[in-house]
Amino acid sequence: MKVNSTLLILLLMIMFPQIVETIYSPALRSIVDAFSVSTVQAAQTLSVYFSSFAIGVAVWGIIADKWGRRPSMLAGLLIYGLATCIAMLTDSFTILMFARAMSAFGIAVGSVITQTMLRDLYTGVELGKVFSLVSMGIALSPIIGMLVGGQLTQMGGYQYVFAALSFSAFLLFVLNRAKLPETRPERIKSVNLVLLARRLYSDSHIWHSALLVALYNVALFSYYQLGSFTFHQLGRSVEEFGHSGLILSIGTLLGSYLNKRLLERDISQHKLLWLANGFLLFGALGVYLLISTIWFLLPMLLVVMAFGIAMPNISSALQQYQDNLGSAGALFGLLYYLIIGSGLMLAGIVQDLGLVLPGVAILISLVMLSQSRSYFHT
Repeated sequence: MKVNSTLLILLLMIMFPQIVETIYSPALRSIVDAFSVSTVQAAQTLSVYFSSFAIGVAVWGIIADKWGRRPSMLAGLLIYGLATCIAMLTDSFTILMFARAMSAFGIAVGSVITQTMLRDLYTGVELGKVFSLVSMGIALSPIIGMLVGGQLTQMGGYQYVFAALSFSAFLLFVLNRAKLPETRPERIKSVNLVLLARRLYSDSHIWHSALLVALYNVALFSYYQLGSFTFHQLGRSVEEFGHSGLILSIGTLLGSYLNKRLLERDISQHKLLWLANGFLLFGALGVYLLISTIWFLLPMLLVVMAFGIAMPNISSALQQYQDNLGSAGALFGLLYYLIIGSGLMLAGIVQDLGLVLPGVAILISLVMLSQSRSYFHT
């Protein structure tokens, strides 16, 4: 598979929403102190973010079929950049929450439009290989985001973090405007969104895929949501929490590499999803047992390895919706991001990573048991 400039830009864009959250995660403690809010309230800035992200995925996916992929990407980046400027300048927690919601709405282009463009350009086995690269790219995000986020928070709190995000959005806007091509097919079949939604949401394969995507993301992002508070309880610094992103990235890279090697040996996607589920179960149990010590990071490696294995093997969910990938991707993304937002809202209330992860692992096991084996065969 040839890696060209377009694919590199798309990989960067699909990494950016992950970098956004990992760079923000170390700043949660700073937000508690600066706005005099509780840890539960600060944690909910992440669940609000994902709920708004879900709406953005739906809107931008539909717009991408009407306006085109490129102008939609540029508009989303512009909204994101303006919203992060507001978040940097405000002294009101209510306005901060609004800015977080608007920034999530804007940067949703980095998920839905990027994935739509990848599906425009690749199909079948090639698409699976591309999503393996995507998983490896995402694995680098915690290194970049948490290391930079930890340093920026140490230097100037949450305001430095939002300043860096605003500047990054500007650079990405310039890059996309100069280099990103339009990939929308010349002819896109006219779609009745109500009928498409009925078809999509009555498809059990879509529901199984959405639940798996959402639950694995809840497992990963619950660490970003609750990890800084866990480190604080253990007497560790925000800078040390930032360095933990290196461990997470090693785990995701190992998972992605293992997945790639097993795919090359013709191991079915269904079996790989069961393998990921096993890694998550053992990792979640380890976190539960070790959460009172810094050694809980070791079983977290298994959790993020599970993410690296699972995500590329859920990439075939929209194979039956090729005629309207933008709209179908929007509706699919709306579904699983709303589930992510709800899951993180509950995680923020529970405020205990050692309880959240086993709960997620059990739910994934139930979803796997309920699905037909044939859905995830290559």
